[in-house]
Amino acid sequence: MGKPPQPVWNKTIFSTACHPQTDGLAERMIQTLEEMIRRFCAYGLEFKDSDGFTHDCCTLIPALALAYKTSIHSSTGKTPAILEKGWNPRLPYDTLKKDLVDIHPTASSFKLILDKVGHHANICMQDSFNYAKERWDKIHKSPDFKIRDLVLVSTLNFNNIKGPKKLKDSFAGLFKIKALHKTNAVHLEITGELMNKYPTFPVILIKPYSSSDKEVFLLRNKHPLEIPPLEEGEGKKIVKVLKQ
Repeated sequence: MGKPPQPVWNKTIFSTACHPQTDGLAERMIQTLEEMIRRFCAYGLEFKDSDGFTHDCCTLIPALALAYKTSIHSSTGKTPAILEKGWNPRLPYDTLKKDLVDIHPTASSFKLILDKVGHHANICMQDSFNYAKERWDKIHKSPDFKIRDLVLVSTLNFNNIKGPKKLKDSFAGLFKIKALHKTNAVHLEITGELMNKYPTFPVILIKPYSSSDKEVFLLRNKHPLEIPPLEEGEGKKIVKVLKQ
């Protein structure tokens, strides 16, 4: 008999909002999808077909998924269906001719429902995208970092800094940018007591360093300390010696 199979240890890399590999992209997409579904189901969408069957948001949710998969995203310039399978889904109502005389009422009603639901889904999807973009742009701005720039790193997630947490500095540095990972993260040259830290940080934890300009900020000039002279007085006298 051969050797028993050895376990394969795979290192799981979690995707969090502060992780430099994804920079919270998965979480941001999930929140956008939740907002899109919430808008789609909040307006009491309801249709009744020719057979008397009522369709509500629960039965029409696949139309929202279809609208999302066939919409062109600005980040990739393609639809999710193209990126996942290589082709956009084609439904029977795409080939339905409008000028036919003998169209079945059920087919015509089904196409009318899908057209209205698809239009409503596109509106909800675009509103959710605009809402997410508006919230992000309020508190973020595109970074303008370059290689060899001096920056400061936030110590929010640092646990290896000595001393009490209440007295630790909000930012550590100075560090020099060694490489750029597009616009999401930077690779720093870590020195000192933080050399064991992973050198890649998301840009949300990076702050540019601004050197002091003596001509602009006059009060920031370092003035020599003036030590007052000691007062000249009588020397010390022993008044009484206490017994131990």
